[in-house]
Amino acid sequence: MRLTVVGCAGSFPNATSAASSYLLEAEDAERTWRVVLDLGNGASGPLHRFCDPREIDALAISHLHSDHVADVVVLNVFLRYHPEGTCEPIRLLAPEGTPERLAQIAGSDPATDTSAQFDFTAWADRAAVTVGPFEIEPVRVNHPIEAYGVRVTGPSEGGGRAVLSYTGDTDDCPALDDLARDADLLLSEAAFLEGGPSDEVRGVHLTGLRAGQVAARAGAKRLVLTHLAMWNDPERSLAEARSAYAGPIDVAASGSVFTI
Repeated sequence: MRLTVVGCAGSFPNATSAASSYLLEAEDAERTWRVVLDLGNGASGPLHRFCDPREIDALAISHLHSDHVADVVVLNVFLRYHPEGTCEPIRLLAPEGTPERLAQIAGSDPATDTSAQFDFTAWADRAAVTVGPFEIEPVRVNHPIEAYGVRVTGPSEGGGRAVLSYTGDTDDCPALDDLARDADLLLSEAAFLEGGPSDEVRGVHLTGLRAGQVAARAGAKRLVLTHLAMWNDPERSLAEARSAYAGPIDVAASGSVFTI
């Protein structure tokens, strides 16, 4: 599997990155399969750098805050009005209420309707979904609205099977141990800083320290920090994570590629 960071900005796009979006690719005997994890504000543009969006097999949306789902309505325009003709619907794996949320963002007029471009399936906690060579297991996590991390098992670049675990947005919770257990790569949000003003509010986001603690408890082999807010020093988030986790750690950047 290959993970490409399309966007990694926390809570809103910034000057160097779109909001959350990650392209996961793997080959089987027939072709390359593509799953996009989240498609937040601004992410549909840079996505074109890494693939033809018409070749996406599934969108896996962690939750319905705009920085994780807003550009699904932008992708809808590309798929619906492409000069080569309307594309086949893309599988949309997401929380209950997603079609209604997309209608709120896009508007309800016929020109912006999204229903024909996406084949929607609602997540069910711990009920795995198969997309080509990928097995995608949603795990309900700790956020103010219905939210899921996803545990993706797929072909390893070295042969055999590998696991990517993506937290989505969450504070620490027991479910993260199951999500991240023995993962080859843990892609973890770290939006807050320890002791910062935002960190006084629990049940919303992880810090670098808590992301590192999850990785250490779960035995993850590699940690990648993402969803850092523009006003947070990434070196501080990295130092927090390193204080709790001894394995390799990276900070996500738009265009970064990780092989798993």
